[in-house]
Amino acid sequence: MDTGLSGRRALVCAASKGLGRACAMALAREGVAVTITARTAEALEKTAAEIRAETGVAVTAVAGDITTEAGRAAALAACPDPDILVNNAGGPPPGDFRDWDRDAWLRALDANMLTPIFLIKSVVDGMIARKFGRIVNITSASVKSPIPNIGLSNGARAGLTGFVGGLARQVARHNVAINNLLPGPFATDRLAITMASAAKASGRTVEQEIAERAKAAPAGRVGDPAEFGAACAFLCSAHSGFIVGQNLVLDGGAFNATMG
Repeated sequence: MDTGLSGRRALVCAASKGLGRACAMALAREGVAVTITARTAEALEKTAAEIRAETGVAVTAVAGDITTEAGRAAALAACPDPDILVNNAGGPPPGDFRDWDRDAWLRALDANMLTPIFLIKSVVDGMIARKFGRIVNITSASVKSPIPNIGLSNGARAGLTGFVGGLARQVARHNVAINNLLPGPFATDRLAITMASAAKASGRTVEQEIAERAKAAPAGRVGDPAEFGAACAFLCSAHSGFIVGQNLVLDGGAFNATMG
């Protein structure tokens, strides 16, 4: 399928590794010039070089913390008028809600709710004016099926989901499509971090916990980040303008419901 994206510009957040990297790579393969952000300059530059080598597209790397005003300003200075925005940020740490003070909650909201909203605010009017825009927010399958020990993520991402549900329907008539991708377990560093606390409680290894999580899914495995990137590229394509305000779960069938 020709996604119709060649020559477009994308800003992809938290893209040095994991699902963000997979999304940036998938878009670049479709001929999209990508600006990628992450906190660690060395890892980010390595990813940028790998994307350039494989795809030949222009890749701009902007090191910084996208959850801060300075980080967002730097990213938007490098890519002020993106056709595509992929919002992504590392999730807050797992734990017991009794241990989370107000500052912990504010950090979670800043990273996983307010930062995406501020970035959308910065780019959506330009998309409307150009009559093309695709915004994909990477959230979590826990938005639909909460995971008890990641309550900070459950709460912050659910707030973003509610906001996006309203906004997506306001801008859809301008060929600006906003949707959310909800990953379950994928083979990323984030999964290992999440499983570490479960392993500590169970006395098993992290690898054993991941294997148990894989067996629980009807697909019988954890996801490949490349699969996630491909789904993101489709939601960003010229063919996705009639997909509006949706929450696509990629979890190997673990979320069990007749209707999502």
